[in-house]
Amino acid sequence: MENQRRKEQKNNIVSFVPNGDYYFKKALRAIDHDQMDKAYKYMKRAAELSPNEAHILMQFGIMEMDAGNFDSAYECIHTAYSLEPSEAEYVFFLSEVSGCLGLVHDAKKYAEMYLDMDPEGLYCFEAKEILDYIEFEDDIEPFDEEDGEKMVAQEKARRFMENGRFPDAIEVLEELIETYPDLWPAYNNLALAYFYTGEIEDAKALLYHVLRENHGNLHAICNLAVIAYYEKSEKELAELIEILKKVNPFDFENRYKLGATLSLIGEHELAFKWLRSMSKRGYVGDSGFYFWLAQSAYFCGHVEIAENAWKALVEMDPSKKGLEPWQHIKEDVNSNALEQNRDVIIEKITSKYSAHRMFGFFLLSKSAYKQEIVAHPTWVDLSKYNGLEKLSLAYALNHQFNKNNKIEKHFERAMEVAEKLYEISGSVTVEVQYLFQMWFVLCERALQDSYEFKNVKALAAAVDYMFNSTINSNRITKKEYAEKYSISVGTLTKYVEDLIKYLPFESK
Repeated sequence: MENQRRKEQKNNIVSFVPNGDYYFKKALRAIDHDQMDKAYKYMKRAAELSPNEAHILMQFGIMEMDAGNFDSAYECIHTAYSLEPSEAEYVFFLSEVSGCLGLVHDAKKYAEMYLDMDPEGLYCFEAKEILDYIEFEDDIEPFDEEDGEKMVAQEKARRFMENGRFPDAIEVLEELIETYPDLWPAYNNLALAYFYTGEIEDAKALLYHVLRENHGNLHAICNLAVIAYYEKSEKELAELIEILKKVNPFDFENRYKLGATLSLIGEHELAFKWLRSMSKRGYVGDSGFYFWLAQSAYFCGHVEIAENAWKALVEMDPSKKGLEPWQHIKEDVNSNALEQNRDVIIEKITSKYSAHRMFGFFLLSKSAYKQEIVAHPTWVDLSKYNGLEKLSLAYALNHQFNKNNKIEKHFERAMEVAEKLYEISGSVTVEVQYLFQMWFVLCERALQDSYEFKNVKALAAAVDYMFNSTINSNRITKKEYAEKYSISVGTLTKYVEDLIKYLPFESK
């Protein structure tokens, strides 16, 4: 009966998962209140969760167009049109975004189509304006219509990859390079999609093919460096870094790619050189640019520049407030601290044991590698996590928990115990990691039993005492640990008794 109760409680954790329609309605409410930053964020999330809902894609496409992101807007609106080709409004906006991109033939075609479908429609005046403009502006340079097809396909693949739908992206990109065998950006993106699905050799083979056919392709070299870094191929990475050090790109696109790659693989000085050179020349980047500039600046000592870059990022994406890569890094960090050991964190969060994964996410919350690890599509896999593991990941990402929700309240208290142990320990070393591992085994079982974790100091003292009493050949006393945590011996005894029942003994 007790096991059944625990199982039911475990299954009830984090039961509500918002869908696309939920975020779509939140976006509309935000628009009504003129909160356009929030509206954009919610509509983007709605489009990610509902990629086959034409009305959501349409609205997000319009917002992307208003923001000047015409490639993304075109892909969203074109997809909405392909889902519902009889919707006249979609046809008009497809004409408008085509005009924004210089796709003159498409702009004219869809404007005429709209007027045929709805001669007295809401946008009939605007459609006629588009046709008049095209007719009288004879000096408009025709845009290669093939470029429109390439752009739509690449934008669709990009969106698939952003949403973790790598098999879908692979399908689009494979068809694209078959049709356009010298479209090197598609090869580079396909190689990344292969890498993210574990097809490492296929990814590398494709990138070397690009370099044979398109000598010196910087994106291919950078992507090989990223793969070597993640695969810990140190010799290959060192050779690629030497090549990248000799590259002197002129255009912003290649400087951005080079700087972001170098920052990712830890070459912050050189990354800062290229990214800073762009901002000095007036480059106004996207949120990704300011992330890499902030990271590279901070880790090579330019703290003020890093902080200003992060401010620019937060202005673009307020959800990034408080998520600076350096936020939880102590200035006097122990060189042996596991929270700064990328390989240990990856090992923990990919473990087959739930308590290990929870511990791994706690380490991640304090790590300089947080953004890098979270961004990797195969290291963090929500589909494999139970409710407590999802809460642990949310904690690592600075999620604000709802104290009116009992489960979240109890979980947050459990993490406060871990924080107390961290405060006492100073860092998580190889020697002390087993204390934390013991705590996460206990707290996992206690949370499943709806334990309330009322006294944080006493619980930290109890697990510290229990751990050291099992590994220490010398006699230790409760008085010693009670004094260490400024509690009474009686209180310590009470919480030791509380925790003992959550030790993973075999039932008989």
